Amino acid sequence: MAHADRELFRDAVGPVRLINAHVEPPPPGKRPHPRARQFELDEAAVRDELLSHAFDPGSIELGDEILYLKPGQPDRLLKQLRRGHFSVRAEIDLHQMTVAVAREAIKDFLAEAKAHDELCVRIVHGKGLRSDARGPVVKRMTEQLLRRRDDVLAFASALPVQGGTGAVLVLLRGA
Repeated sequence: MAHADRELFRDAVGPVRLINAHVEPPPPGKRPHPRARQFELDEAAVRDELLSHAFDPGSIELGDEILYLKPGQPDRLLKQLRRGHFSVRAEIDLHQMTVAVAREAIKDFLAEAKAHDELCVRIVHGKGLRSDARGPVVKRMTEQLLRRRDDVLAFASALPVQGGTGAVLVLLRGA
């Protein structure tokens, strides 16, 4: 580095002081336990929000979660899927489709996902809130269709931020 460059750098940075950057780690067994500080802050924020804002009881998800693990697959696979450990590579939204159209759309979507090696996908089927007395027919059809497919290893209702019980995450067997 040329002398002029050093001077330019020092002018830009300003005065500096040397610090002792070497810090000895505590001995094993004496280290503090990790603390989930962001989780604590998030929980406090939710509590404060619930106490200060009115909420719609209809927006609370009721136990209509769907789950499936193909026999012979390890339990941890479903746990990882439910916790969002897999990256969703493709998705399809079935809103406004009839059951017959949605069935064909799912078949085509899964075939294309496998062809592109997209093995974790999301299918948005809706919660059936606008359905008549028959309930969420597209959701039920989606679950039944996925259970019958040989290439589906597992599926689970999505995390709330991914659509909750109105969507399902699907793990496919690779080619």
